[in-house]
Amino acid sequence: MTLARSLSPAGSAQEWRALGMVHTQHKEIPSLDGWRALAIAIVFLSHAGLGRIVPGGLGVTIFFFLSGYLITTLLVREFDRSDSVNVRHFYLRRLLRLTPPLLLVLVLTYTLTWLGIFTGDASWSGFLAQLFYFANYYVLFFDPGHTLPQGTGVFWSLAVEEHFYFVFPALFVFLMHKADRRKIPLYLGGLCLLVLLWRYGLVLLGDASMDRTYYATDTRIDSILFGCILATLKLPPAVYAALHKPAVRVGGVTLGVVLLLLSLAVRDEVFRETLRYSVQGLALMPLFFYSVMHPHSFPFRLLNLRWVQRIGIYSYSIYLSHEILLSNVDWVSHNAAINIAVAAVFSLLFAMAVDRCIDAPLRVLRARFR
Repeated sequence: MTLARSLSPAGSAQEWRALGMVHTQHKEIPSLDGWRALAIAIVFLSHAGLGRIVPGGLGVTIFFFLSGYLITTLLVREFDRSDSVNVRHFYLRRLLRLTPPLLLVLVLTYTLTWLGIFTGDASWSGFLAQLFYFANYYVLFFDPGHTLPQGTGVFWSLAVEEHFYFVFPALFVFLMHKADRRKIPLYLGGLCLLVLLWRYGLVLLGDASMDRTYYATDTRIDSILFGCILATLKLPPAVYAALHKPAVRVGGVTLGVVLLLLSLAVRDEVFRETLRYSVQGLALMPLFFYSVMHPHSFPFRLLNLRWVQRIGIYSYSIYLSHEILLSNVDWVSHNAAINIAVAAVFSLLFAMAVDRCIDAPLRVLRARFR
């Protein structure tokens, strides 16, 4: 199904290309694989026992923001190029990208758990909930005993993303048809505000638990929306030029880092369940902007080192497998550090195998649907 557009109320695509944009026009967007590598490193270290020092939740928020920014950027490009978005192809690309590695991990993990080799429990309800991207609500409302294979809890974030993208392409096309494109970031920002108010309502009026606000789609989609805002933001040329001045760039990066640190330093429970995710989304906007527009400046050039980019490419498969392996390597030795290292190596080797045997052929197939 292809959704075509009429002429945007704000002007033609050619007119908009003349304005400052917050993403490059190149096929490959700099620094994004580096951000993936940073996010998976944060998540892995947190799950490896360093959660008090390394905030695993921040790694997931980075993944959410990156996803929203990248996918919306690609949708904007497709819309500007062809005056349409092929929604059927969009979902086929996501299916081919996400589901084969996930299915492989689930089959292996549930089989080994059923055989008693891996820890935890294996049930068809759990398998189907995780395969069909219902893992977050399944754990929150239907699995109070946590009867899942140990280490598969991380699949909740896949559910959040897929729920979001179930509706976002239609919303995107609607806004591109009907809205002034300069105001689209404002509309998306309004949705972020509604999600924030919903979190406050759940916490202050509904006495919701931290799990409820952390894992549920309805309370976490704003982390993706902040990335969408950055991808749709159109800046007047004067503002765009000013943002590239060295002093402004340093100030923007500093502001982003400070906001991130504050979001982690404030330990008030209400803040952590409500405003924290909004602050982190705002903080990531200048950091992503400058990492994409100035990838060779410090510290963003570190994100573009070849080996860092390679880890970013492997990050999805590492994410799927790392906690399962961390939960099942106690047999290796009595030394926790050795076990963690073994899990890291096995995760990387698994990701490399998936990339070569599954992702590489499917990348060719996905290219047909662009």
